[in-house]
Amino acid sequence: MTLTGGCHCGAIRYSLEGDPLHGGQALCHCSDCRRSAGAPMVGWAMFATNALSVTRGEAREYASSDHGRRWFCETCGTGLFYRNAQNLPGLVDIQAATLDDPDAIPAVAHIQTAERIGWMKNTHQVPEFERFPGP
Repeated sequence: MTLTGGCHCGAIRYSLEGDPLHGGQALCHCSDCRRSAGAPMVGWAMFATNALSVTRGEAREYASSDHGRRWFCETCGTGLFYRNAQNLPGLVDIQAATLDDPDAIPAVAHIQTAERIGWMKNTHQVPEFERFPGP
């Protein structure tokens, strides 16, 4: 499988070769991911480090913890990659929503649910609108 993706402004582009580990993406609810993304959860797809090639631009590295490293676009701020050489040697997590086709890697698990925002557990019960609801 070959997948491509990039940041919001297009300054960073990447490609992935091969299949994600664990058969899909994990939806992470940890506070570190939430704060980094400014979102209630983040979808991650894990690959072998050598599966990732940055094909345009250069992502900026941020040490988000003692061993955790996050890469993002310096221009638009889009979070892209995560590595932790101590806990996940030889692996890289890709923020799956940055894929050109995010449907290519389905979610297969929720992780770090001990830190999940309480109301996230029942979001499947809230009303849905295909576009913005009326006034």
